[in-house]
Amino acid sequence: MIFIVVKFPVKPEHAENWPDIVADYTKNTRAEAGNRFFEWSRSLEDKNTYVLVEGFEGQDAAVAHVGSDHFKWAVANLGAYISDHPQIINVQDASDWGPMAEIQPH
Repeated sequence: MIFIVVKFPVKPEHAENWPDIVADYTKNTRAEAGNRFFEWSRSLEDKNTYVLVEGFEGQDAAVAHVGSDHFKWAVANLGAYISDHPQIINVQDASDWGPMAEIQPH
């Protein structure tokens, strides 16, 4: 699995609407055959930063995603809504989600 985390610094005037701005992009990415997850969260430290956690089945799925019309839309359009370069972590050979040993429900 390819595991990617991206921090998007959103311009303050667009921060409240970011989920709507990326709604179609999110829906279309989640519908891709090789997409495992595509989840947005808002930073607790900076209300203008959104964090995207995404996973793809492998290299072929990631290449298909980057070649998709909705990814091309994101590249062409999201720059108008961000205040700086998004920051990314990309792990090529991740396994899958697993339980955290240190914290358990009780």
